[in-house]
Amino acid sequence: MQNAEVYLNLLSERGRQGLPVERVYRQLFNRNLYLVAYGKIYRNAGSMTKGVTQETPDGMSLEKIDAIIDAVRYERYRWKPARRVYIPRKDGKQRPLGMPVWSDKLLAEVIRLILEAYFEPRFSRHSHGFRPGRGCHTALQEISHEWTGTIWYLEARRVGAYGIPV
Repeated sequence: MQNAEVYLNLLSERGRQGLPVERVYRQLFNRNLYLVAYGKIYRNAGSMTKGVTQETPDGMSLEKIDAIIDAVRYERYRWKPARRVYIPRKDGKQRPLGMPVWSDKLLAEVIRLILEAYFEPRFSRHSHGFRPGRGCHTALQEISHEWTGTIWYLEARRVGAYGIPV
């Protein structure tokens, strides 16, 4: 298998040029991608939280990665349901939070790495949501630095029957 960084850079370049990619599913068998994914999500403070099984990153080994790869290769991998817990909100209510199993997190991160490498160069530079190194703060910085004034201001309302606003 090829080095994960080389493959992800190749995917980025093909995405930048708008070229198609083939046999992407085979990369889910690349052990190096799992090691990169492990390095990215192991640092997360919530990574030690257990899902519906007792599986945590502490029990991770190359044999476990190989077992996941074999299950994916032979189409036997089954995603497990997330454990649902409720977290209190400031207003006194509670919100649900799903805790996935560690192997599901790892496989999902590998898939995210592949998809992000290909599609990230194709996204607009003005897009900020759910992108690496971008978010609310970069969107606000772009607005304050690049939007020098308002030329038009439009307000629209949806009007129902008989001209009554909805």
